[in-house]
This record gives sequence, structure tokens and C-alpha cells, in this order.
Amino acid sequence: MRTLTKLSTQAPEAAPTQTPDTRPDDLDSDAAAARRDLEGRIQGSGPVARETLGQGGAGSARAHESAIKHVTGRAAYIDDLKVPADCLHLALALSPVAHGRLTRLDLDRVRALPGVVDAVGFHEVPGHTDIGPVFPGDPLFVADTISYAGQVLFAVAADSHRAAREAVKAACDVGVVEIEERPASLDAVAAAERGEFVRPTHVQELGDWAASLAEAPLMVEGEQFVGGQEHFYLEGQACLVTPTEDEGVVVHTSNQHPSETQKLVAEVLGVPLHAVTVEVRRMGGGFGGKETQASPWACIAALVSRRTGRAAKLRLPRGEDMRVTGKRHPFHNRYRLGVDAQGVIQGGEITVVGDCGYSPDLSDAIVDRAMFHADNAYSLGQARVTGQRARTHFASNTAFRGFGGPQGMMVIEAAMDDIARRVGEDPLTIRKRNLYRPGRETTHYGQSVEQIGLLHELVERLEASSNYWTRRREISAFNAASPVVKRGLALTPVKFGISFTAQHLNQAGALLHVYTDGSVQINHGGTEMGQGLHTKICQVVARELGLDLDAVRITATRTDKVPNTSPTAASSGADLNGMAARDACLRLKERLFDFAAEHFYQGHALDREGMRLEDGHLVAGWGESERRIPWGELVQTAYFGRVSLSEKGFYATPLIHYDRQTGQGRPFYYYAFGAAVAEVRVDTLSGEYRVEGVDILHDVGDSLNPAIDAGQVEGGFIQGMGWLTSEELKWNEGGRLISDGPATYKIPTFGDLPPRFNVELMEGHPNSMASLYRSKAVGEPPFMLAISVWSALRDALASLTSYREAPRLDTPATPERVLMAAEALRRRGESTP
Repeated sequence: MRTLTKLSTQAPEAAPTQTPDTRPDDLDSDAAAARRDLEGRIQGSGPVARETLGQGGAGSARAHESAIKHVTGRAAYIDDLKVPADCLHLALALSPVAHGRLTRLDLDRVRALPGVVDAVGFHEVPGHTDIGPVFPGDPLFVADTISYAGQVLFAVAADSHRAAREAVKAACDVGVVEIEERPASLDAVAAAERGEFVRPTHVQELGDWAASLAEAPLMVEGEQFVGGQEHFYLEGQACLVTPTEDEGVVVHTSNQHPSETQKLVAEVLGVPLHAVTVEVRRMGGGFGGKETQASPWACIAALVSRRTGRAAKLRLPRGEDMRVTGKRHPFHNRYRLGVDAQGVIQGGEITVVGDCGYSPDLSDAIVDRAMFHADNAYSLGQARVTGQRARTHFASNTAFRGFGGPQGMMVIEAAMDDIARRVGEDPLTIRKRNLYRPGRETTHYGQSVEQIGLLHELVERLEASSNYWTRRREISAFNAASPVVKRGLALTPVKFGISFTAQHLNQAGALLHVYTDGSVQINHGGTEMGQGLHTKICQVVARELGLDLDAVRITATRTDKVPNTSPTAASSGADLNGMAARDACLRLKERLFDFAAEHFYQGHALDREGMRLEDGHLVAGWGESERRIPWGELVQTAYFGRVSLSEKGFYATPLIHYDRQTGQGRPFYYYAFGAAVAEVRVDTLSGEYRVEGVDILHDVGDSLNPAIDAGQVEGGFIQGMGWLTSEELKWNEGGRLISDGPATYKIPTFGDLPPRFNVELMEGHPNSMASLYRSKAVGEPPFMLAISVWSALRDALASLTSYREAPRLDTPATPERVLMAAEALRRRGESTP
């Protein structure tokens, strides 16, 4: 085997084309054999090597800024940070029951156990005991009422992680905790029927939906259960807290919302916010699971650190992590839609019931977004959408990529398939007839959909490039001749709104420093969880200052550099923070240009209006009158001229607004579009299936980084496919999570990758809104492209009834659920003359 001796950051020159049987000189026999084995299996339009030559400013395909560190293991995560010699390690005691009352907790006996330095619970908190991020309801420790299995009872601090965990076990074994168990509420629909909600029900309504439903020639109705999803980030919840010389702390945390954690830690400790500094360099994945639910662990570690005067570290084992944190909200959806003879929706009603767990967390906004996306890319006509937020005795469910949007889209995509079977048309035909179009471009919440032409062109291009109709004829013929194995095909679009639906979160700041050697440092309020946000921000700065990407360095996100930041969520990281970084660059450029126009006067003034930064130079004038001043000389001269070389930037998204009283407004700055075609093959006697091919065309406007954006599309699709097919959360009758590790919870693996996986970014359609270089967000929208896989499974099963009926197929569509759906169709077919 060859050993890796050196990694170069330079892109290689284009290699000569190799035929499958040719063995390149730089491959050993094993590698060459592996390449031959893969030949023809993994196909796609994405480049193999994604780093390109050039300056690397925004708009170019460049590698992730930490890529080399990732693959060599030099990228430091929380558990890699060096800790002080006297650092304490924390372990948590969790409730074994889902609902009950804590009748006894003797922490003095816990502190007396061998190896224990301190133990803390509800009564040891000097400040706020409730750390609900938006609404109250999330106690740091149980005080009296237990609301879910896995809720934190107390924490133990010891000199080692093992000693802390052993002390927790010993404490529970000797009976320091006594609990009076009570019946648990584990059914969200039943809870909603009883009126048990974490937040009030909300309604969005457009027109006379009841009359539209009553007057329509046909009525189609259905219901579905959409399962939740575990975030399963590779780096679990972790933090390291050190005390400062005053009353404060420095918190190193794997966290999507440093400012919120700063606020909560300060409130728990009873100190001002300026006494708490939160730092995040990178996360090993977040997906929403570290937006609000990374804060409790920082608060507990900070509490111990201030009490003991020692550093404190808390990291959750995978099983505990999965038990104590919330998931993607499961949803129970219902719809009644009136359609005409062509399958075009005239109006109707949709109800979505989110299983929120025991507390509000972010459920108000998450169910709102499910409601906003209950139309997906289709006009609902005169419609009412109702969102309910059920309270159950589970961990409080929280943000997850898509933030409720995917669950909302599922109901209308189910309806599209059902309408198609009812009127005897292909589902794609029905989808195209119902797309937003001129004359029907207003959503049920009152926002007009722009770039409708792009939506139609995108669907039509993918329809043609994927040979949809040829494949449809082939699949129909195959299914007619194959009684057991059935093939399915589906094309589903995506329309996803970009902005935080809480208006005040749509703001960002940045801090720019230029040093006297010409190197540049940028800091902003966004966090890096592997999605390439820091890379894009560096590219923005490089583009604005006319520098090579290597001249720009990003620093860790810190609350003492850029304060009062929004979470890195809602696909808005690059939109907000990129614009803030650009604002800082523009302000600094104006100051440098003014100085240069005055200082570099040599017989005639420099052309101030025509000044620009490019290729590492300040350039003034054009043609023969052009003058070029090296960037380093400009910076040095400005420094000696006492010109500030530091600048802050700020950005707030314009136009957006939403009135919750009327359920109308413009909650989104713009929409991102996409479409995917999925083909599946199903064994209807076992329920086993495989995804045979996927074709994706996705809209990112003018891409900030095509390589990173393509990677986001690929990763988002696969994660969405896992949510809809294999990732099944299971609890026992007592409400304890039993799918609490990789042995029982199945995320997609490399073997689940479709053999044919074509991903293309839509080109030539810049954002119609004034976004960052006319780009569009790409974090969440691709996730929902995976609905095409679920729809293709329904299509395959529908062939059992000669496409007269679309089966109910709840998610995740595991082989067991697919088999049960097939058996139900067969039984109904046998009972039909």
C-alpha cells in the first residue's frame, strides 16, 4: 500500500483521459481494480476534482477552507481541545420515566461518593432555572415534574469522564432518586383532540375555501403520518467551559447559535452578558440539532465551572445524546381538496399536527413553516391551512434541516399522487397543471411567487433531460409483465422560502481586519458545521478586495467579536453573513479609495470614480492612463497615513413581514426552486426496494461556489432520502427511546447511494431579488428533493391496481411499511369485482 506523504493545496493539471482498462501510473493495483469495479456504477455530472485554479473569489469552485485539515485530522473539534490539568468532567443522571414526579433527590449523598468533586441540580442554579429559547418551559434540571424519559435530574463533576459516569450509576443504584411515575401522553393526535398544545393553533386562509370545496366537481381527501428524524451529527453535543478572573466564563461549544448560548449561560449564572464569551470554530455537523439544544450543556458546565473555579467539560455519549435531545417533529397531516375534471385544485383545507414533545422550543415557528410549505410549488386556490402544536411526553422536538417545511410539503405531494390516480392521469401531468402560474401566483398566506417562469422551465428541462416519458412507457410495460417486482418513477418539484420567519433574526454582522502585511482577517456571526459557510465568506472578501483566496483568513465565531448574532439556520448563513462581510469590505474600500485619491497625487489626481481592486492591486483609470498600485503598498501607505484598516459590516434583509393575526404577509425574501426524478424497484413480496437512479436540477441563482453547492445538493438529497425511507425512531410503551444508536437507527450509507446520481445546478437564472451576487441559499431546499423517492415508491405500488389507486404510505417507508401497503392493495384488489 502507498502512504500519503504530502497533500498539496494546488489543483492538479488536467490529467489525460483514461479508459476504464488503463491503469494510471500513480495508482497501485488495488486502486486501479477498485476504479474498474466502480466504472459505470456511480455516474453524474459533478466534477471529480472540485478545486479550480484562479483567485477563488465568490462565484468560483474552490475547496472547503478546512478540507485539508478534515482529511488529515488536524481540524480541531471540542473533544480535541487541550484541557487544563485540573479540568472536571461531567456526567448526567437522566429520568428513566416519561412522566412523573421527582419526590426525592439527595445530592449530599452524591457528593460523598468516591471521585465526586461536585453535584448540581435545580436548587444549585443561582440565576434562571428555565432556559426556554423563545417561550418558557425548558427547565435546566427537573425541579418537580418529569416530562420525558431522558430529562436531566442532576449532573456530577469528577476528575475523569469515567469517574463521573460511574458516580451517576452508583448514585442511582443507592437510591438517591425517588420518582412517582404517572401515565404518559405519547399520541400527538389524541393530545390535539384533548386540546393539549404547547402553543396556540394558527390558521392561514385565502378566499372562501368552504364554498370552493363544496362546488368542485371532485373531492380528494387523505391523511398521512410523517415520521421524525434524528440529527445524527458525527460530533455529538460537547462543550468546554473555563472560568475567567472575574465572574464570567469562556465557553467553547459545538453550537449553531453562540449568542443565544451566551444569553442563557449568563442568565443561569446571574451575570451580565458581557461576562460570557462563546466561541465556535467548527462543528462536526449540526443540521438544526445544535441551534437551541446545545445550550443546556454549556449552561450546566458553566455552572460547575463557576462553583468550583475549574474548567469543566461535558460531552454526551451517543445513546444519551439521542435520548436527551429532540428530533425532527413527526407530523400527522390531513387534507380535503376540491379539484376539477382535469385535476386542478380549486380549493380546500389542510391540517398539520406537529408532535412538539413536552415544551415549545422552536415549535411555533416550525409548525408555521410547515403551514407556509403545505402548498409546495402548487396553487391551492381558495384554501385554509391549520397548524396545531401537540404536547406529548417526549423530548422537546426542535429544528432540523427544512425546519418543518419538508413535513408540510409531504401532504400536498401525497395529494398530487392521489389526484392523479383519481382522474386517471400521470402524476407529473397533474403536478404541472397545478404549478403556480400567471393568474394563480398568490400563496394561501398572501405572498406572490416570483420567477414562475423559472419554476416551469426547471421542471420541463428535467422532464426532458431525464427522458421521463420514455422511461414511463418502459416502466409501465415492465410492470404489466412483472407480477412481483414493480418499478416506480416520480418527478417532484420544490419551492422553498428563504428567510427566518421571525423577522428580527434576519440580520447579521461582520468584522474585517487588514494587517500591515496585506493579509486579511474576517469574522462574522455565522457558524461552520461543514456546509462551507466560512469558505464562501472568505470568497466574498477575496472578490471585493481583489485578492487571492489565500490572503484571507477566517477566525472562530466569537460573541466578543460580532455580538447579538442570529443562529446559523434557515439556509440564511451565506445570505446574511456574506452581505455583512461585503458591507464591511465596501466601507473599507471607500475609505482606502478616498485616501488613495488624495495621497497618490503625482501631477494629476487619480481617477476616483474609476478606482477598483483587482489582481492584488488598486487600479485607477483605463487604458493608457491606467495606474496600478500593489495592495501591500496601498495598505502600508494607508497605515502610515493613519487610516483605519478595520471595519465592521451589517446587513438586514429588506421587505419581509408577516401578520400572525391575519395569517397574511411576505415572510420570505425569495424562493429557491428545484426538481428531482427518482426511479425505484420494489419486491412486493418482501417490501425490499432499491433506488436505481436519481436526476436532479436545482436552482441556486448565480452560485457562490458551484462545488460546495453541488455537494450540498447531494448531501441534502441523501439525508432526505434517509428520513423518508430508513431512519425510523422507535419508543417503547413507556416512552423510552429504543432506537438510540447506529445499531438500531439506520442512516443512509455509501451502499444506499443511487448507482446513477446526476446532479446539475440550474444556470442562467440569477436571483430576481438583490441577494449576495444574485445567488440563492442551498442549505435546506435540496433536502426536499428526496420526496421524489417516496413518491416513486407509491408509483411502483400503484401498479398493483393498474394505477387506479395510490396507497397510503406513511414514513419512513421502511420495507415493512412498503410490504404492508402492497398487501393492503392486493386485498382491496381481490375484493373488487
